[in-house]
Amino acid sequence: QVQWVESGGGVVQAGGSLRLSCAASRRTFSRYTMGWFRQAPGKEREFVAAISWSGGSLYYADSAKSRFTISRANAENTVYLQMDSLKSEDEAVYSCAAGLESYGRNWYDSVAYDRWGQGTQVTVSS
Repeated sequence: QVQWVESGGGVVQAGGSLRLSCAASRRTFSRYTMGWFRQAPGKEREFVAAISWSGGSLYYADSAKSRFTISRANAENTVYLQMDSLKSEDEAVYSCAAGLESYGRNWYDSVAYDRWGQGTQVTVSS
C-alpha cells in the first residue's frame, strides 16, 4: 500500500518560513484529498489545511488562513504546505493525511482520512 512521507520540517525563527512536503512512496492512481494536521505537546491534533485531488477545493483552519498555502503536484504525487510568518504557536509535529475522495466527508475532521504520514517537527524560535 502507498505510504506518505513528510519532509521539510526544522527550526525557524519567528516570522520566518518553511515549506513542508508530503510525498507518496510510489505512484498512486487513487484520487486522494490531502490534508495537513499538527499536534503540539499536550494538545489535541488539529486540522491545518486540505486540498482536493483536482486542487479546486481548498480548506484552511482559521489559524492558517493568510499565512499558510497548501498546494499539490499530482504528477509527482506530492502535496506541499508553505508556511509564512511563523509564530511560536505554530510549533508542532505536522502530519499529512490522505483520504479517498467520496461524497460527504468532512475534510476538517481527522476521521475522514485513511492514511497518515509519520510527521515532521516544526520548531519556531523567538
